[in-house]
Amino acid sequence: MDAIEEANALLQEKGYAGRDLAVHAGPRGKALLKGNRILSPFSDEAERVLRVVRDLVPAGEALGGKMLRPAELRAKLG
Repeated sequence: MDAIEEANALLQEKGYAGRDLAVHAGPRGKALLKGNRILSPFSDEAERVLRVVRDLVPAGEALGGKMLRPAELRAKLG
């Protein structure tokens, strides 16, 4: 299983449907975290996006009606 597949499996476990939040292959080897629950796509190396999904994206129920913000995710990433 590659990083994108693993990230998508984690998102499903956290209660997100593919249209709400999913990781897609992007240009130049990047991965994109995008969907209805994020303000704009988060783009980075696939392993880094996997880390964001694993460590920073809350469960769907915990997110509630809020939207994820890429700038906040990047700031928390350090």
